Amino acid sequence: MPALQTPAGVDDPVNAEILKVSEDQIAGFLRDPLAEISRRSGVEREAVIARIRAMLEAGTIRRVRQTLLATNLARGALVAWQVSGDRLDAAFDFMSKEDPFSGHVVIRTADAATPGSNYRLWTTLKVPQGYAIEKHAEFLRVAVGADAFRLMPAKRLFALGVGHIRRRGLEPGSRAEVPADVLDTSIIELSALEWQVLVALKREFAPAELVPDLWAARAAEAGVPLETFYQIAESLAARGAIGRFSTFLEHVKPVAGNARVTRYNALFHWRVPVGREIDAGREVGRHHIMTHAYWREGGPEFRDVNIMGVAHGLDKDVLLAHKAAIDEHLREAGIDVAYTNVFWGGRSEIKPSEIAPSAFSEFYLARGIDPDTLRA
Repeated sequence: MPALQTPAGVDDPVNAEILKVSEDQIAGFLRDPLAEISRRSGVEREAVIARIRAMLEAGTIRRVRQTLLATNLARGALVAWQVSGDRLDAAFDFMSKEDPFSGHVVIRTADAATPGSNYRLWTTLKVPQGYAIEKHAEFLRVAVGADAFRLMPAKRLFALGVGHIRRRGLEPGSRAEVPADVLDTSIIELSALEWQVLVALKREFAPAELVPDLWAARAAEAGVPLETFYQIAESLAARGAIGRFSTFLEHVKPVAGNARVTRYNALFHWRVPVGREIDAGREVGRHHIMTHAYWREGGPEFRDVNIMGVAHGLDKDVLLAHKAAIDEHLREAGIDVAYTNVFWGGRSEIKPSEIAPSAFSEFYLARGIDPDTLRA
């Protein structure tokens, strides 16, 4: 069936079955991830390829790529930026279009009385191994005219996987039978050859690249035999460097048929007792609504919150009901919450952060800056 005739909306029942799997259920590195999506969704492999291609061409899927556990490959942080209102949109544009090391770029709002409500611009930020994230953040502060910023590196991760379609219809309080696993954020050092393979591995797929022999062209791009490519990718996965093979949907923007996958993006904050951060994070992360959950230190700017998480949905009241259920569960688990709040996402642009050392050097050299001055 020609791609133009293939349904490309998220509400098509076959597409929905594919997306329930392909968004965030194909963990690690697989030699044939498209066949695994077919097996789990019950949709024939040829149809899986045609449908994902059609959704990518229509903009329903914004990107298809092998994700990395970048927290284990580069220094990273969630960053809150204090930017004056007249500079906010320009700062957003710079972070989303000009800085390849800024990932999720979101303008957030909270009640005016909320601590930190003057920090409207939020980004994820990563810098390659050997460079100082503080120095790159300072470069960005000057570039966009921000008044201040707060770096909040993740100390532990408890949930990481944006599966919008499979989360539709979840009841508030829905959670796993056991607390979430704890993901460490220790940096893994790679050889030059491993970086060579990783750069080819992580590049987004164009529609025409979605073929049964998915990795052959990437192995050629990396300059290694296909079997060597497989072995290195599988080794990286075993060492905790690989995330999942994923199809990413637009978070808020209308997609094919003017449908929206989600309307609301909520960043939840909790302050729990020192020493209970991992316990609390595991209890938050076990809730199925959470796409992200992590231990980050908000500092005095955000009333010393230390557990943060993100949830998405079509109904704001339903998201608040999910949060209320999590709050109640924390109380039942014997974890005191001294303070909690919600920052709501508005304008957003979601892209992967570049982490290749060569890209960082090229970025600064193009601006007449010696990248060695950014060394940690």
